[in-house]
Amino acid sequence: MKPRMSARQLAALPALARALAPLQQALAGLQPRERRAVTLALWVVGLGLLWWVVIAPAWATLRQAPERHARLDAQLSQMRGMAASAQALSSQTNAQPPSRDTALRALDQATTALGANGQIAVQGERATLTLNNATPEALAQWLQQVRINARLVPLEAKLNRPTDGTPVWSGSVVVSGPGLAGGSSR
Repeated sequence: MKPRMSARQLAALPALARALAPLQQALAGLQPRERRAVTLALWVVGLGLLWWVVIAPAWATLRQAPERHARLDAQLSQMRGMAASAQALSSQTNAQPPSRDTALRALDQATTALGANGQIAVQGERATLTLNNATPEALAQWLQQVRINARLVPLEAKLNRPTDGTPVWSGSVVVSGPGLAGGSSR
């Protein structure tokens, strides 16, 4: 069974034949050996264009796919972690604020993880963390633990980096929140 051609395709055939007529006349005027050489050259150019326009871009996309997939998986994992953290914080906002003792225990626990790089001092409704050569990752973890467990937020931060470019910070971070409200200083 012969496939049917649309009217548009049938109309394009005479135009294509008219466009190729000069090429066919030129080929007909050549010797058979020259005709084969020109035909071979046209095939090489056609295959080169096919490679350049169709195959090479698709091939490049396939080569980059595993790297892109891994990068997107990492982003998805990070977004899921942030969503879980946001949901945990959202559920905590509806709950009662922690007691002063609970907030102080959470502060002590988070500060203990800093080791010798951090000391906490609580005065009234504020707690001041003094840092000495703490890594940015350790400070970020401390802030996250204090925000989630003690429900304290940073009010003020004065941080300095050494001039030698070492990735550590020294200085102070002041936090406060409902868990420290009402109570004695320590």
